[in-house]
Amino acid sequence: MLAITRNDVRSEAAALADQEDARLWRWFSELYDEGRIRWCRSSQGWLVSVDHRHLATESDFDTAIRISRERCYSGRLRRADARR
Repeated sequence: MLAITRNDVRSEAAALADQEDARLWRWFSELYDEGRIRWCRSSQGWLVSVDHRHLATESDFDTAIRISRERCYSGRLRRADARR
Protein backbone atom coordinates (compact mmCIF):
# COMPACT_ATOMS: atom_id res chain seq x y z
CA MET A 1 0.00 0.00 0.00
CA LEU A 2 1.20 3.48 -0.83
CA ALA A 3 1.63 5.71 2.20
CA ILE A 4 1.31 9.45 1.69
CA THR A 5 2.70 11.57 4.49
CA ARG A 6 1.96 15.14 5.39
CA ASN A 7 5.47 16.05 4.32
CA ASP A 8 4.83 14.58 0.86
CA VAL A 9 1.65 16.61 0.53
CA ARG A 10 3.39 19.76 1.73
CA SER A 11 6.32 19.23 -0.63
CA GLU A 12 3.97 18.69 -3.57
CA ALA A 13 1.97 21.81 -2.67
CA ALA A 14 5.15 23.87 -2.36
CA ALA A 15 6.40 22.66 -5.74
CA LEU A 16 3.07 23.53 -7.41
CA ALA A 17 3.07 26.98 -5.77
CA ASP A 18 6.62 27.60 -7.00
CA GLN A 19 5.61 26.65 -10.54
CA GLU A 20 2.60 28.96 -10.43
CA ASP A 21 4.73 31.84 -9.09
CA ALA A 22 7.25 31.28 -11.86
CA ARG A 23 4.49 31.39 -14.51
CA LEU A 24 3.03 34.54 -12.96
CA TRP A 25 6.29 36.47 -12.90
CA ARG A 26 7.30 35.31 -16.40
CA TRP A 27 3.95 36.69 -17.61
CA PHE A 28 4.59 39.94 -15.74
CA SER A 29 8.15 40.22 -17.09
CA GLU A 30 7.08 39.64 -20.68
CA LEU A 31 4.38 42.29 -20.47
CA TYR A 32 6.79 44.68 -18.75
CA ASP A 33 9.44 44.17 -21.45
CA GLU A 34 6.80 44.84 -24.11
CA GLY A 35 5.51 47.94 -22.29
CA ARG A 36 2.02 46.44 -22.00
CA ILE A 37 1.55 46.42 -18.22
CA ARG A 38 1.21 49.45 -15.99
CA TRP A 39 0.60 49.83 -12.29
CA CYS A 40 0.41 52.61 -9.77
CA ARG A 41 -0.37 53.08 -6.11
CA SER A 42 -3.44 55.14 -5.32
CA SER A 43 -5.59 55.83 -2.29
CA GLN A 44 -7.67 52.83 -3.44
CA GLY A 45 -4.67 50.48 -3.60
CA TRP A 46 -2.61 49.12 -6.47
CA LEU A 47 -4.17 49.72 -9.88
CA VAL A 48 -3.00 47.38 -12.65
CA SER A 49 -3.70 47.76 -16.36
CA VAL A 50 -2.73 45.60 -19.32
CA ASP A 51 -2.99 47.00 -22.83
CA HIS A 52 -4.66 50.12 -21.40
CA ARG A 53 -7.43 48.06 -19.76
CA HIS A 54 -7.86 48.28 -16.04
CA LEU A 55 -7.87 44.77 -14.60
CA ALA A 56 -7.47 45.09 -10.84
CA THR A 57 -7.41 47.40 -7.88
CA GLU A 58 -6.18 45.70 -4.71
CA SER A 59 -4.54 46.78 -1.49
CA ASP A 60 -1.66 44.32 -2.04
CA PHE A 61 0.60 44.51 -5.13
CA ASP A 62 1.05 40.73 -5.40
CA THR A 63 -2.70 40.17 -5.25
CA ALA A 64 -3.33 42.88 -7.85
CA ILE A 65 -0.87 41.25 -10.26
CA ARG A 66 -2.32 37.77 -9.70
CA ILE A 67 -5.89 38.96 -10.27
CA SER A 68 -4.81 40.90 -13.36
CA ARG A 69 -3.26 37.77 -14.86
CA GLU A 70 -6.36 35.74 -14.10
CA ARG A 71 -8.65 38.34 -15.66
CA CYS A 72 -6.36 38.84 -18.64
CA TYR A 73 -6.54 35.13 -19.47
CA SER A 74 -10.23 34.76 -18.69
CA GLY A 75 -11.19 37.86 -20.64
CA ARG A 76 -13.05 39.09 -17.56
CA LEU A 77 -12.41 42.80 -17.23
CA ARG A 78 -13.57 44.81 -14.28
CA ARG A 79 -13.64 48.53 -13.72
CA ALA A 80 -12.32 50.03 -10.49
CA ASP A 81 -15.74 51.41 -9.54
CA ALA A 82 -17.36 47.97 -9.94
CA ARG A 83 -15.29 46.33 -7.23
CA ARG A 84 -16.60 43.42 -5.18
